[in-house]
Amino acid sequence: NLAAYPEWSDGITSVEVLSRYEEDDRPADARFTVDSGMIKDTYELEYDWEGVESVSWTLTKGEMLTALDGSYRLSDNGDGSTSVAYQLAVDVKMPMIGMLKRKAEKVIIDTALKGLKKRVEAISTPDS
Repeated sequence: NLAAYPEWSDGITSVEVLSRYEEDDRPADARFTVDSGMIKDTYELEYDWEGVESVSWTLTKGEMLTALDGSYRLSDNGDGSTSVAYQLAVDVKMPMIGMLKRKAEKVIIDTALKGLKKRVEAISTPDS
């Protein structure tokens, strides 16, 4: 649910689905606006879905970002729980010292994973 992404991902201020796959109505392309302090940008991603187990994305347009390619892969642990494998490659247009660039990548990844964990726990826990 990309429209809900700003609710659980810090720094993402808006998401607009630009196109959908006809066969399953899943997002094919989306535009994001991010303001996370270190990075302020509007960018577009193209999505590739593999069943319900995997989604990957590739940056197709960005003002500051030159790469934002990643994936979520879900696997059933057989005990009622699910594992998530997350991959992300990020690059920006402005020249940055390697250490600063790695810090920016770490902030983006940590923010995404913390937000995902919070979202999953919120929708998995029945209301009291």
